[in-house]
Amino acid sequence: MSWNELLFDFVTLWVTVDPLGTMPLYLSVTKHMAAPERRRAAIRATIIAFFLLAGFLFFGELLLQVMRIELLSFQIAGGVVLFLFALTMIFEKSSGAAPPPEEGHDVAVFPLAMPSIATPGALLSVVVLTDNNTNSLLEQTITCGVMAVVLAATLVLMLLAGRIVKFIGKSGANILSRVMGLILSAVAVQMVYSAFHGSLGPG
Repeated sequence: MSWNELLFDFVTLWVTVDPLGTMPLYLSVTKHMAAPERRRAAIRATIIAFFLLAGFLFFGELLLQVMRIELLSFQIAGGVVLFLFALTMIFEKSSGAAPPPEEGHDVAVFPLAMPSIATPGALLSVVVLTDNNTNSLLEQTITCGVMAVVLAATLVLMLLAGRIVKFIGKSGANILSRVMGLILSAVAVQMVYSAFHGSLGPG
């Protein structure tokens, strides 16, 4: 795996997981918690999201084989879905808005772990990025490592969310979310372009 591919994997996972966009949501759903509980929720949400994404990364190919779906077809579908997901990031009215959780509801599972961290776009992208060939375990493991770095950054940003949002303001958070959406839309187009040319990943 080349440095260009590693960078492509990192950027794709960063914009699909959207650590910056997770901060306002984290602050919203944990605002009534004590500081220790908020930290535990952030850690649990990150761990749960890691196992969800890792499971899809390593076993997504088996699911495709059972359903008799070719990976290039999945890449085109994933690119289209990612593009639509990017549009919601670009044109959404507010960043990180979420309905208040029900009493006794574990916010670490929903909405933090999924769909905020392990987003639908991230679940799709981990399958495409690894080629999901059962013989490319090393490549899958490297991508899993890149994913772990992104999730670690997400955890750090959640723990520092209060300070960061206070510094950049809600307008700054909205602008960053839209920039990430633009980058993700370019990644989605590249996925579809590569699939039509018979290649996987960045092409």
